[in-house]
Amino acid sequence: MKILSRTAAGLINVSERLIPSAFVIALILTLFTFVLSLGVAQTSLADAIKFWGNGFWKLLPFAMQMCLIILTGYIVASSAPVAALLEKTAGLAKGPKSSILVMTLASLVFAFFHWGLSMVGSALLVRQIARRKTGVDYPLLVAAAYLGMGCTWHAGLSASAPLLVATPGHFLESKIGLIPTGETIFSSFNLILAGLVTLVLAFFVPALHPASEKSRPVNPQLLEEFAGRESYRLAKPANWLDWWEKTPLLNLLFAMTALTWLWLRFVSDKAGLNIDLLNFIFLFLGLALHSSPQSFWRAAEEGGKLVFGVIIQFPFYAGMYGIIKESGLAEIVGNWFVSLSSAKTYPLLVYWYSGLVNYFVPSGGSKWAIEAPYLLEAAQGLGVPTAKVVTSYAWGDMATDLIQPFWAIPLLTVAKVEFKEILGYELLIFFVYILIVSVAFLFFI
Repeated sequence: MKILSRTAAGLINVSERLIPSAFVIALILTLFTFVLSLGVAQTSLADAIKFWGNGFWKLLPFAMQMCLIILTGYIVASSAPVAALLEKTAGLAKGPKSSILVMTLASLVFAFFHWGLSMVGSALLVRQIARRKTGVDYPLLVAAAYLGMGCTWHAGLSASAPLLVATPGHFLESKIGLIPTGETIFSSFNLILAGLVTLVLAFFVPALHPASEKSRPVNPQLLEEFAGRESYRLAKPANWLDWWEKTPLLNLLFAMTALTWLWLRFVSDKAGLNIDLLNFIFLFLGLALHSSPQSFWRAAEEGGKLVFGVIIQFPFYAGMYGIIKESGLAEIVGNWFVSLSSAKTYPLLVYWYSGLVNYFVPSGGSKWAIEAPYLLEAAQGLGVPTAKVVTSYAWGDMATDLIQPFWAIPLLTVAKVEFKEILGYELLIFFVYILIVSVAFLFFI
């Protein structure tokens, strides 16, 4: 096990010296996308700039959905009942390795149910565990908190592509029909693979913990900040106007109204689950879990600080999306992968290709719109079932999140660390993880 911790330490040292900030990475990736467009797709510089500018605001609706997932996840996670649950979970951490184990399992399980909850709930759990002074290596603790975003979210209940193709009226329904989640999210292959990944990481990640003399504990100044977080439990109202701000009745009234609408939506209209419905559920779940409108609003105000990075950086990734889509670059690279595959190897190549594109366009739903038409057409020609392609795409789409800083921004904001401080650990985990999943897609799907 010492060789693992030494390897991780070496990778950390390299990444801290060579890796820039998340925003600078986005700018560098944009320049690289321009180069690929000019060199591979033979696009003129003027056209590439045009595609970039035209795409810059194309993903605003999706960006808003992502911001709401982060914000509603924070509102739920910061409510008194969930905060108490996180505190009890943190209490299971008794030492350095058990702290990493608790964090790993929590992140992976949270993400399977809702990636926004994993992103924010894991970040808050980092603070809870750090406050217990277990001697845990703080960068590894933060790295473990990010695992759900790279290992289980797109295999779980909030998976973008599987939910999209199961929703009536999706953009490819005329070609592939509806693909029920029983063939994707709830397939035996997907569930077993998610369980296997969780089991392996539960053993592997704690083994990366360095020896105590080389461990980097949390900065004491951060502990003071974590201990001084404002509580959302409010004092009794001082007058009738203050009563409206602090009464739980308004929260419960609107939560019940939302619950009634959801009942009508699912039972009467037989609607499927999608991103908007997930955001609706978490928004009003947060309202129900908070003790008053004022408590809810203060949590929303605090959570709003986590989305600034998404708001600023998403347009730059949307610009890359514009270049990749309009220049034909995605189709060129996709066809190259397809030309190398057979019916047996196609799911594996889709997994790798999806991960590659995800590094430049970290948007599971929007990226699916780029890749799906030609990936599914090639699958039909090879005789590969559509559900297998969707599952392969989903697992590949989240894999490179481990080494892509974009979705780590809220976590890094809460934990007060730089991405380069955790990248060494994420790289080592990434290599082990993709090996396991690659074998699964080659031999068992």
